[in-house]
Amino acid sequence: MWALSKAPCTPLKVWSLFLWLVAGASLSHAQSLTWLGTLGGNWSYAYGVSADGCTVVGMAYNASGYERPFRWTQANGMQDLGTLGGWSGEAYGVSWDGIVIVGRSRDPSGSYRACRWVSGTVQDLGTLGGAQSWASGVSEDGSVIVGGAQLRDGFNHAFRWTQGGGMQDLGTLPGGGASGAQDVSADGNVVVGRSFVGAFRAFRWTQAEGMVDLGTLGGIESAAYGASADGRVVVGMAELPGSFPRAFRWTQSGGMENLGTFGSGSSYAHGVSADGSIVVGTSNVRAFRWTPAGGMENLNTTFASLLTDGSILQEARAVTSDGRYIVGWGINGATQRQEGFLLDTWRMGDTNGDGCVDDSDLLAVLFAFGTAGTGYAHHEDINKDGVVDDADLLMVLFNFGQGC
Repeated sequence: MWALSKAPCTPLKVWSLFLWLVAGASLSHAQSLTWLGTLGGNWSYAYGVSADGCTVVGMAYNASGYERPFRWTQANGMQDLGTLGGWSGEAYGVSWDGIVIVGRSRDPSGSYRACRWVSGTVQDLGTLGGAQSWASGVSEDGSVIVGGAQLRDGFNHAFRWTQGGGMQDLGTLPGGGASGAQDVSADGNVVVGRSFVGAFRAFRWTQAEGMVDLGTLGGIESAAYGASADGRVVVGMAELPGSFPRAFRWTQSGGMENLGTFGSGSSYAHGVSADGSIVVGTSNVRAFRWTPAGGMENLNTTFASLLTDGSILQEARAVTSDGRYIVGWGINGATQRQEGFLLDTWRMGDTNGDGCVDDSDLLAVLFAFGTAGTGYAHHEDINKDGVVDDADLLMVLFNFGQGC
């Protein structure tokens, strides 16, 4: 197996790596929290993350106080994506490979337009006849984009955009006057969002069924913010009787499930893993993660060891397809600013997320040795330096048995 190495380490290099791992022994198995900074201003917000956790998108204020769309990577930090000629914009979603980014940007007239950024260029996706539009979600491969756009009469309708077909008006729920799409399934065939029918109601759209009302939790309003990879699990917010918002998880068989809160108050679910088992959001201005087995978990409690200087995780906005990386925003205690964050919830050396660093992780690294990692997630490249090599192998070996 060692023959897989394209550039075998010398004994000195291996020994140096081992000593480096020994020096970090007490922390090597820990998860990590990365504050993303800003573009010179005092705030940033992370809205989307690629499948491998290496690309984060959102909005940050620059030194002039303008909202700017950003793309963040470990290698290059936070970069301004630019706009359609106006002074502000936001990036809301990113394809699984991190290449296609979607959101909105002001044009020279000051109107917001749905747009996508690819390889340093920005494209205006147009409208449905009105002046403004925005893009909120993108499919796995970046080919399908969803959001909302104005009609000539000024009402907003949800749309589904493709390169070949342009912007498709998805209409509204029966009797509705407006709608907006928030997310789309991995294959682009299921769209979720909200439609106004006297009050906002969460919807799920497919070509076969059109727009379907997902109901509420007994109150008046609801909204869908995220969908699983196959679109069979939908998450969002729905009101209880008395107008108390609660995070929900909807399935075809079980309907709408109340995910609860931290005590009293409100909660909102914004993101969900590919299989629908991990939901993230906010409750009483604290970020949460929900699972069927553990219920609603305060990320500030689970990852308290990472929150130095009084830092707080306020809102979780998105989670990677495998549930490993969570992005959102909170208070960075070191800078005393509201900043976007990237939270890695897995142990060092755990390549499959089962919580145990064992033979399966060792074999995963060995079989991927000399490559950039496999699939979208690239988890075999543990230190994210772009190649699976001796450093990654030693990280598994040193942490072997952790969590088992």
